[in-house]
Amino acid sequence: MLAVRTLSQQPVIFRRDVRLMGSRFEISVVGNDPNWADERIDEAIAEITRIEKLLSTFSDDTPINEINRNAGIKPVKTSAEIFNLVNRSMQISELTHGVFDLTYCADKDADTATGENIANTRSKRQINYQNVALDSKEQTVFLKEKGMRIGFGANIKGYAADRAKYLLQMQGVCSGVINTNGDLLAWGQTPAAAPWTIATADPGQKSQPFANVEISNMAIATSVNAGNQTATINKKYATAINPEKGFLVSGIKSVSVISVSAELADSMATPVMAIGVNAGLYLINQLNQMACIIIDDHDRIYTSKDVSVVN
Repeated sequence: MLAVRTLSQQPVIFRRDVRLMGSRFEISVVGNDPNWADERIDEAIAEITRIEKLLSTFSDDTPINEINRNAGIKPVKTSAEIFNLVNRSMQISELTHGVFDLTYCADKDADTATGENIANTRSKRQINYQNVALDSKEQTVFLKEKGMRIGFGANIKGYAADRAKYLLQMQGVCSGVINTNGDLLAWGQTPAAAPWTIATADPGQKSQPFANVEISNMAIATSVNAGNQTATINKKYATAINPEKGFLVSGIKSVSVISVSAELADSMATPVMAIGVNAGLYLINQLNQMACIIIDDHDRIYTSKDVSVVN
C-alpha cells in the first residue's frame, strides 16, 4: 500500500543526505509540499553532479584536463563558466600572495615528499599561479610551464554549493541550507521565520559552543589542522605546510570563514590557517562581507570584527 504524502499547513524542512564529490551533502529546503521538495532536491543533486563532472581531473575528456594536457604548449579556449572560475581562483591567489594556489605539480612524488622536497619540487616545476595566463578576449587559459596542472580541490565543493543554491532559488526555493561535510550555505529563514544560526565549537570540544553566528544568506567553511599528515595547501583538511618555505607551521587548530559565497569561504579557510593568527585576522578584516573565527593550539579564540563570542 502506497504512503500518501500530504501538504503541510505550516512550512517544514525537507532534508536529504547524499554522497557527492566523495563527501556527504545534506540538502534542506523549506516548504509545505513533499513532492515539490523532492523535485527541487533532485535538481540540486543534478547540478552538483554536473559540476563534479565538469571540473574533474580524473577523466581525460574534461575541460580541465584539456587545459592541463596543453601545459607549456598552447592556450586552450574554455567555456565562460570555467574561465570565470579560473579567474576568481587567480584573484584569491593574488589576495593571499599565493598561499591559495590552483596550480599543482604533475609529479606524484610531491604529494608524499618531505617538506623540503615539496619546496624543491615547487621551485623546479615552477608551480605558481603567476604562470597561468588568461586571455579574457579569447577566453583562453594557458599554463606556461610543462608539468603544471590546475585543479579545484580547495573550492569545488563550495562552488557546487553556490550553484545548487542559485538553481534552487531560481526554482522558487526561498529558504534552505546546503551542508557539505559541516560547511554550510544558508539562505532565507527557518520555518519559524527566524534566521538560520549555528553554535560554533572547538573541534576537540564540540559540545561546548563558543560563538553563535547567524548564517542566513551566508556560508561558513572550516579547515582543521591535521598536523600529523603531509599534503599540499590545496587539501581541504589541511596540514599546516607553509607553501613557500616547505616546513611545518603551527599555532592554529582550526579556522572558520564566513562569507556570502561558499566558494570564497572554502577558498579562504586554509590560507588563513597557513599565514597565522595575526596575518589571518588582518587579511579578513580588510575584506567586505567576510569574517572568521580562529582557535589556536592553546584553545584561545580569536575573531574578526563583528563576530560575537559566548561568555
